[in-house]
Amino acid sequence: MQGICDDLHLEHLALDTLVSPLSEEQWSLATPAPGWTIGDQISHLWFFDQRAALALRDPEEFAADAQRLIAAGGTQASVAPGRAISGSELLAAWRTDRADLLQLARTVDPSSRVPWYGPAMAARSFITARLMETWAHGHDVADALGATMPATDRLKHVAHIGVRARPFSYLINDLAPPAKSVYVALAAPDGSVWEWGEPAADSVRGEALDFCRVVTQRRHVRDTSLVVEGAAATEWISIAQAFAGEPGRGRAPGQFAS
Repeated sequence: MQGICDDLHLEHLALDTLVSPLSEEQWSLATPAPGWTIGDQISHLWFFDQRAALALRDPEEFAADAQRLIAAGGTQASVAPGRAISGSELLAAWRTDRADLLQLARTVDPSSRVPWYGPAMAARSFITARLMETWAHGHDVADALGATMPATDRLKHVAHIGVRARPFSYLINDLAPPAKSVYVALAAPDGSVWEWGEPAADSVRGEALDFCRVVTQRRHVRDTSLVVEGAAATEWISIAQAFAGEPGRGRAPGQFAS
Protein backbone atom coordinates (compact mmCIF):
# COMPACT_ATOMS: atom_id res chain seq x y z
CA MET A 1 0.00 0.00 0.00
CA GLN A 2 2.88 2.34 0.74
CA GLY A 3 4.33 1.78 -2.73
CA ILE A 4 1.17 2.67 -4.66
CA CYS A 5 0.56 5.65 -2.39
CA ASP A 6 4.12 6.83 -3.07
CA ASP A 7 3.48 6.52 -6.82
CA LEU A 8 0.20 8.41 -6.60
CA HIS A 9 1.98 11.15 -4.67
CA LEU A 10 4.56 11.42 -7.45
CA GLU A 11 1.80 11.58 -10.06
CA HIS A 12 0.18 14.39 -8.10
CA LEU A 13 3.47 16.27 -8.04
CA ALA A 14 3.99 15.84 -11.79
CA LEU A 15 0.64 17.46 -12.52
CA ASP A 16 1.11 20.07 -9.80
CA THR A 17 4.34 21.13 -11.52
CA LEU A 18 2.35 21.85 -14.69
CA VAL A 19 -0.42 23.90 -13.08
CA SER A 20 1.32 25.70 -10.21
CA PRO A 21 2.84 28.43 -12.48
CA LEU A 22 -0.44 29.16 -14.31
CA SER A 23 -1.91 32.63 -14.43
CA GLU A 24 -5.59 33.03 -13.61
CA GLU A 25 -6.33 33.34 -17.33
CA GLN A 26 -4.52 30.08 -18.12
CA TRP A 27 -6.78 28.13 -15.78
CA SER A 28 -9.53 28.85 -18.33
CA LEU A 29 -7.63 27.39 -21.30
CA ALA A 30 -9.60 24.75 -23.19
CA THR A 31 -8.40 21.14 -23.00
CA PRO A 32 -9.05 18.36 -25.55
CA ALA A 33 -12.03 17.23 -23.45
CA PRO A 34 -14.99 19.07 -25.03
CA GLY A 35 -16.19 21.90 -22.81
CA TRP A 36 -13.57 21.36 -20.13
CA THR A 37 -10.88 23.85 -19.16
CA ILE A 38 -7.68 23.21 -17.23
CA GLY A 39 -9.53 24.32 -14.11
CA ASP A 40 -12.29 21.81 -14.83
CA GLN A 41 -9.75 18.99 -15.09
CA ILE A 42 -8.28 19.83 -11.67
CA SER A 43 -11.73 20.35 -10.17
CA HIS A 44 -12.72 16.88 -11.38
CA LEU A 45 -9.68 15.32 -9.71
CA TRP A 46 -10.21 17.33 -6.53
CA PHE A 47 -13.89 16.35 -6.37
CA PHE A 48 -13.23 12.64 -6.74
CA ASP A 49 -10.19 12.65 -4.45
CA GLN A 50 -12.61 13.95 -1.81
CA ARG A 51 -15.07 11.16 -2.64
CA ALA A 52 -12.29 8.57 -2.56
CA ALA A 53 -11.34 9.66 0.96
CA LEU A 54 -15.00 9.49 1.95
CA ALA A 55 -15.28 5.95 0.55
CA LEU A 56 -12.32 4.89 2.70
CA ARG A 57 -13.47 6.75 5.80
CA ASP A 58 -17.25 6.24 5.80
CA PRO A 59 -18.66 3.76 3.23
CA GLU A 60 -22.26 4.38 4.28
CA GLU A 61 -22.00 8.15 3.82
CA PHE A 62 -20.22 7.56 0.52
CA ALA A 63 -23.18 5.48 -0.70
CA ALA A 64 -25.56 8.31 0.19
CA ASP A 65 -23.29 10.86 -1.47
CA ALA A 66 -23.11 8.72 -4.61
CA GLN A 67 -26.90 8.83 -4.91
CA ARG A 68 -26.85 12.62 -4.52
CA LEU A 69 -24.13 12.87 -7.14
CA ILE A 70 -26.11 10.85 -9.68
CA ALA A 71 -29.13 13.08 -9.05
CA ALA A 72 -26.95 16.19 -9.51
CA GLY A 73 -25.67 15.21 -12.92
CA GLY A 74 -22.92 12.68 -12.29
CA THR A 75 -19.42 13.48 -13.54
CA GLN A 76 -20.37 16.92 -14.82
CA ALA A 77 -21.14 17.96 -11.24
CA SER A 78 -17.44 17.53 -10.44
CA VAL A 79 -16.45 20.67 -12.37
CA ALA A 80 -18.91 23.02 -10.66
CA PRO A 81 -16.92 23.46 -7.40
CA GLY A 82 -13.80 24.54 -9.27
CA ARG A 83 -15.70 27.06 -11.36
CA ALA A 84 -16.88 28.81 -8.18
CA ILE A 85 -13.36 29.69 -6.99
CA SER A 86 -10.12 31.07 -8.42
CA GLY A 87 -7.39 28.90 -9.88
CA SER A 88 -5.10 29.50 -6.93
CA GLU A 89 -7.86 28.57 -4.49
CA LEU A 90 -8.61 25.43 -6.49
CA LEU A 91 -4.98 24.38 -6.46
CA ALA A 92 -4.71 24.91 -2.69
CA ALA A 93 -7.90 22.91 -2.06
CA TRP A 94 -6.77 20.05 -4.29
CA ARG A 95 -3.40 19.93 -2.52
CA THR A 96 -5.10 19.70 0.88
CA ASP A 97 -7.60 17.01 -0.07
CA ARG A 98 -5.25 14.84 -2.11
CA ALA A 99 -2.89 14.82 0.91
CA ASP A 100 -5.82 13.80 3.12
CA LEU A 101 -6.62 10.93 0.76
CA LEU A 102 -3.04 9.67 0.77
CA GLN A 103 -2.67 9.94 4.54
CA LEU A 104 -5.83 7.90 4.98
CA ALA A 105 -4.98 5.36 2.27
CA ARG A 106 -1.64 4.57 3.90
CA THR A 107 -3.50 3.21 6.95
CA VAL A 108 -5.77 0.83 5.01
CA ASP A 109 -5.36 -2.91 4.50
CA PRO A 110 -4.53 -3.23 0.77
CA SER A 111 -6.94 -6.17 0.40
CA SER A 112 -9.92 -4.47 2.10
CA ARG A 113 -12.89 -3.71 -0.15
CA VAL A 114 -13.69 -0.10 -0.96
CA PRO A 115 -17.04 0.98 -2.47
CA TRP A 116 -17.03 3.08 -5.63
CA TYR A 117 -19.40 3.95 -8.46
CA GLY A 118 -19.17 0.46 -9.91
CA PRO A 119 -18.15 -2.75 -8.15
CA ALA A 120 -16.19 -2.42 -4.92
CA MET A 121 -12.42 -2.69 -5.32
CA ALA A 122 -9.50 -3.86 -3.23
CA ALA A 123 -7.93 -0.81 -1.59
CA ARG A 124 -4.69 -1.11 -3.53
CA SER A 125 -6.55 -1.29 -6.83
CA PHE A 126 -8.68 1.63 -5.68
CA ILE A 127 -5.63 3.87 -5.21
CA THR A 128 -4.14 2.58 -8.47
CA ALA A 129 -7.31 3.80 -10.19
CA ARG A 130 -6.81 7.25 -8.66
CA LEU A 131 -3.30 7.27 -10.15
CA MET A 132 -4.69 6.35 -13.57
CA GLU A 133 -7.25 9.15 -13.36
CA THR A 134 -4.62 11.67 -12.28
CA TRP A 135 -2.35 10.66 -15.15
CA ALA A 136 -5.16 10.76 -17.73
CA HIS A 137 -6.51 14.17 -16.73
CA GLY A 138 -2.97 15.44 -16.37
CA HIS A 139 -2.46 14.41 -19.98
CA ASP A 140 -5.36 16.67 -20.98
CA VAL A 141 -3.76 19.55 -19.09
CA ALA A 142 -0.41 18.92 -20.75
CA ASP A 143 -2.05 18.86 -24.18
CA ALA A 144 -3.77 22.18 -23.46
CA LEU A 145 -0.43 23.73 -22.53
CA GLY A 146 1.52 22.18 -25.39
CA ALA A 147 3.60 20.35 -22.79
CA THR A 148 4.70 16.74 -22.52
CA MET A 149 4.14 14.62 -19.42
CA PRO A 150 7.30 12.60 -18.78
CA ALA A 151 6.97 8.85 -19.32
CA THR A 152 7.82 7.04 -16.09
CA ASP A 153 7.57 3.50 -14.75
CA ARG A 154 4.28 4.58 -13.15
CA LEU A 155 2.76 3.97 -16.58
CA LYS A 156 2.73 0.28 -15.69
CA HIS A 157 -0.14 0.94 -13.30
CA VAL A 158 -2.15 2.61 -16.07
CA ALA A 159 -1.32 -0.12 -18.58
CA HIS A 160 -2.29 -2.87 -16.12
CA ILE A 161 -5.69 -1.30 -15.53
CA GLY A 162 -6.12 -0.94 -19.28
CA VAL A 163 -5.46 -4.65 -19.85
CA ARG A 164 -7.61 -5.78 -16.92
CA ALA A 165 -10.48 -3.54 -18.04
CA ARG A 166 -10.86 -5.32 -21.39
CA PRO A 167 -14.08 -7.18 -20.34
CA PHE A 168 -15.47 -3.92 -18.92
CA SER A 169 -14.90 -2.19 -22.27
CA TYR A 170 -17.22 -4.71 -23.88
CA LEU A 171 -19.77 -4.58 -21.10
CA ILE A 172 -20.34 -0.81 -21.26
CA ASN A 173 -20.67 -1.00 -25.04
CA ASP A 174 -23.32 -3.76 -24.81
CA LEU A 175 -21.08 -6.21 -26.65
CA ALA A 176 -20.51 -9.88 -25.96
CA PRO A 177 -17.55 -10.47 -23.64
CA PRO A 178 -14.38 -11.48 -25.47
CA ALA A 179 -13.69 -15.17 -25.82
CA LYS A 180 -10.21 -14.85 -27.30
CA SER A 181 -7.20 -13.69 -25.31
CA VAL A 182 -4.99 -10.86 -26.51
CA TYR A 183 -1.25 -10.70 -25.85
CA VAL A 184 0.09 -7.28 -24.86
CA ALA A 185 3.79 -6.43 -25.01
CA LEU A 186 4.86 -2.88 -24.25
CA ALA A 187 8.21 -1.12 -24.32
CA ALA A 188 8.68 0.47 -20.91
CA PRO A 189 10.41 3.83 -20.38
CA ASP A 190 13.46 2.05 -18.92
CA GLY A 191 13.87 -0.15 -22.02
CA SER A 192 12.39 -3.31 -20.54
CA VAL A 193 9.26 -5.04 -21.85
CA TRP A 194 6.00 -5.33 -19.94
CA GLU A 195 3.89 -8.33 -20.94
CA TRP A 196 0.36 -9.54 -20.29
CA GLY A 197 -0.75 -12.98 -21.46
CA GLU A 198 1.05 -15.47 -23.67
CA PRO A 199 2.28 -14.69 -27.22
CA ALA A 200 -0.65 -15.15 -29.59
CA ALA A 201 -1.89 -14.19 -33.04
CA ASP A 202 -4.05 -11.46 -31.50
CA SER A 203 -1.67 -8.94 -29.99
CA VAL A 204 -0.98 -5.31 -29.17
CA ARG A 205 2.65 -4.19 -29.22
CA GLY A 206 4.38 -0.86 -28.96
CA GLU A 207 5.35 1.89 -26.55
CA ALA A 208 3.77 1.80 -23.10
CA LEU A 209 2.99 5.52 -23.39
CA ASP A 210 0.99 4.97 -26.58
CA PHE A 211 -0.97 2.09 -25.05
CA CYS A 212 -1.80 4.12 -21.95
CA ARG A 213 -2.94 7.02 -24.11
CA VAL A 214 -5.26 4.72 -26.07
CA VAL A 215 -6.84 2.88 -23.12
CA THR A 216 -7.52 6.18 -21.34
CA GLN A 217 -8.87 7.54 -24.65
CA ARG A 218 -6.38 10.40 -24.79
CA ARG A 219 -5.24 9.37 -28.29
CA HIS A 220 -6.86 7.56 -31.18
CA VAL A 221 -4.94 4.39 -31.99
CA ARG A 222 -4.21 5.73 -35.49
CA ASP A 223 -2.24 8.57 -33.94
CA THR A 224 0.12 6.16 -32.19
CA SER A 225 2.74 3.67 -33.29
CA LEU A 226 0.95 0.70 -31.70
CA VAL A 227 0.94 -2.48 -33.79
CA VAL A 228 -2.42 -4.22 -33.43
CA GLU A 229 -2.80 -7.66 -35.00
CA GLY A 230 -5.83 -9.95 -35.17
CA ALA A 231 -9.57 -9.32 -35.17
CA ALA A 232 -9.98 -9.68 -31.39
CA ALA A 233 -7.18 -7.22 -30.66
CA THR A 234 -8.47 -4.75 -33.25
CA GLU A 235 -11.99 -4.86 -31.85
CA TRP A 236 -10.78 -4.36 -28.28
CA ILE A 237 -8.53 -1.42 -29.06
CA SER A 238 -11.38 0.31 -30.88
CA ILE A 239 -13.41 0.41 -27.64
CA ALA A 240 -10.71 0.13 -24.95
CA GLN A 241 -11.56 2.11 -21.81
CA ALA A 242 -9.65 2.00 -18.54
CA PHE A 243 -11.93 4.37 -16.63
CA ALA A 244 -15.37 3.83 -15.12
CA GLY A 245 -18.57 5.38 -16.41
CA GLU A 246 -20.38 5.51 -19.72
CA PRO A 247 -18.56 4.75 -22.99
CA GLY A 248 -16.13 7.57 -23.70
CA ARG A 249 -15.99 9.40 -27.00
CA GLY A 250 -12.20 9.43 -27.03
CA ARG A 251 -10.19 11.54 -29.46
CA ALA A 252 -10.80 11.81 -33.16
CA PRO A 253 -8.14 10.34 -35.47
CA GLY A 254 -5.76 13.00 -36.69
CA GLN A 255 -6.32 15.24 -33.65
CA PHE A 256 -2.77 14.58 -32.49
CA ALA A 257 0.36 13.67 -34.41
CA SER A 258 1.97 10.37 -33.53
